[in-house]
Amino acid sequence: MRSHEIDYKIQGNDMQVVSIELDPQETVIAEAGAMNWMDGDIYFEAKMGDGSQPDQGIFGKLMSAGKRMLTGESMFLTHFTNQGHQKQQVSFAAPYPGKIVPLNLQQLGGEILCQKDAFLCAAKGTQISIAFTQKLGSGFFGGEGFILQSIKGDGMAFMHAGGTVVEKELNGETLKIDTGCIVGFTPGLDYSIERAGNLKSMFFGGEGLFLATVRGVGKVYLQSMPFSRLADRIIESAPKAGGSSQGEGSVLGGLGRLIDGD
Repeated sequence: MRSHEIDYKIQGNDMQVVSIELDPQETVIAEAGAMNWMDGDIYFEAKMGDGSQPDQGIFGKLMSAGKRMLTGESMFLTHFTNQGHQKQQVSFAAPYPGKIVPLNLQQLGGEILCQKDAFLCAAKGTQISIAFTQKLGSGFFGGEGFILQSIKGDGMAFMHAGGTVVEKELNGETLKIDTGCIVGFTPGLDYSIERAGNLKSMFFGGEGLFLATVRGVGKVYLQSMPFSRLADRIIESAPKAGGSSQGEGSVLGGLGRLIDGD
């Protein structure tokens, strides 16, 4: 099934929104809860499956939904369809700061592998499935888990990443990456996990015990602020049990709490 030909516009800087313009009867699929606003003639329905194989039957839809549950995502995808007679828009955003990356799958060879929570939305006809990393070590220590999402098709898809997104084209080179900083990569690249230096560097270097190594020919997308890293910083700064907390400075933080009445 060929993907619907959708138009789009990405707005914003650090909390970006992608607005998808749909012709009559065009459809875009998205993760549950990603929609922000939509025009009046757009109708949505939660469905098992991405709609790329309309004749797969109920068993095929259950299998597709089960695969999505393995990645920790909802078993349903939401389908947004323009049922009016004019162009209509629907807008999507991710729940934390970062960038939205547009992916022309036809230019990427028809597929990209990405971390399990990177997919945001795509034109109907795009297949959202799972892919297993080839090496067991990548699954246990790869940061993104043993199971990756596979996005296949010939149209537009969109993924979200934290912080700044950097796109790198590899032509036989090797790139070593913090395991949480990989957003996605084309299937032709070899992805593995290697030890981060000697034992002293592993335990005291602050870069984690393992690094992801990507080598070969293809494209890789990197993020500067993985959500897990952002969440760790928030937890570290959150009030501790008993009411104590870390302020922005030991003196000013305490003074600020006195002024606030805490």
